[in-house]
Amino acid sequence: MTLPVPRAVDLRRESLDGVLDRVERSLQVRLDRETLVRKRRTVGARTDRGTWVRIERRGFDRIGAQGWNGPESAAVLSGVVMPWWYAGFAWREPGEPVMWRADEMELVNAAPVGQAALVIEDPRLPDAWWSALNTSLDALAAQSAPRIATPDTETITQELVTATLGKVFPEVPDTTVAEWRPAHADLTWANVTGPEFCMIDWEDWGTAPRGLDAATLWGHSLAVPDLAERVWSERRPDLESRSGRLMALFVCAKVAGPHAHPEDPRLEPARREAARLIAELHASG
Repeated sequence: MTLPVPRAVDLRRESLDGVLDRVERSLQVRLDRETLVRKRRTVGARTDRGTWVRIERRGFDRIGAQGWNGPESAAVLSGVVMPWWYAGFAWREPGEPVMWRADEMELVNAAPVGQAALVIEDPRLPDAWWSALNTSLDALAAQSAPRIATPDTETITQELVTATLGKVFPEVPDTTVAEWRPAHADLTWANVTGPEFCMIDWEDWGTAPRGLDAATLWGHSLAVPDLAERVWSERRPDLESRSGRLMALFVCAKVAGPHAHPEDPRLEPARREAARLIAELHASG
């Protein structure tokens, strides 16, 4: 069944007074409107009890059978540096095939490493940051996930990987993913804090091909060669597995594919890295 497509909305430009009022009543908090952070499909703010509330709007066409309680379901994970989750609720927007969700969680005082998903300057993170990243990703991969990851709100399946790589890199000999593990699934520089490490925004986490998280962070580092090399070095076991190389190519396909932006500073590095990865996949059979 084809789900109806909702009206396109940019929350940076919409009046949200009614939404914020509803969240305050339901969670019994007062939102600090002066701290409101608006993004295209999410908003967030501090509360009067020293927590953070994140609010998201998502169409039915972007909500799979598993639902979209990512932050809530991630609360059971252990060994991963992430904010504590306290409470959440969801409601349907009247007359629209749209759901809203609000989650109250621990306030993280450290700032995201990047204000956007990618970085164009080396953030010069301390060794302790990289150690915490490795510990968290290793702990996450060792657990089980009752959900399928949804990077870019799209459920990641073997069919999606094959279709994406086949469209951009048809010369890849075999796109079969043999290893699947729990992943954050949106591990960009906007979703990790520094210099004190923490992984935030868990709405898309779930089972994914091995190496997806490492490949995502690496791909968003390509404009800074030394940083991309550091990510690759730190996560080498994942990225140099066959599944990891496929995920690195998957990320390159999003940068250098049909929607490539000519001014994206990652474009040429992504093309070079894709050629290298394809050659390595051919060599390994």
